[in-house]
Amino acid sequence: MKKWLSAAGLGLALAAAASVQAADKIAIVNVSSVFQQMPQRETVAKQLDNEFKGRASEVQSMERELQDRVQKYQRDASTMKASERSKVEKDLSVLRDQLNTKGQALEQDSRRRQMEERNKILSRIQDAVKSVATKQGYDVVIDANAVAYADNAKDITADVLKQVK
Repeated sequence: MKKWLSAAGLGLALAAAASVQAADKIAIVNVSSVFQQMPQRETVAKQLDNEFKGRASEVQSMERELQDRVQKYQRDASTMKASERSKVEKDLSVLRDQLNTKGQALEQDSRRRQMEERNKILSRIQDAVKSVATKQGYDVVIDANAVAYADNAKDITADVLKQVK
């Protein structure tokens, strides 16, 4: 059984090596480098900041209000009646719950929009990679982060960056 498994593994390795060698031209591209250097990334980041600025400032003001109320409660708790203390604690609990709800909703919406915009940018990069690879006659393009070693002469990162700018 072990001989059969090792023979099958060797066969798969040889088949994979043959398929890679069958490709005439192989190139690499550093997608993360292209992503980091894209000017559109900064524009999108500013756009997202503006989109969520109002909600973020609302959450921050709620946080400040809660902190102020907690501090006031801690100062005055010893002089309050039990019923008054109970009412203030209940109000603080409601405010804390509202803050948590709004904060979580803001974070989820922000994360969702960031992923949408990130996927748009990555799609543009993918289209540019396809375009450069087709123009230059490459059969296979591999992300540089997924390769242990590659000859720099076949690195098309600069060409892809020019294409997306």
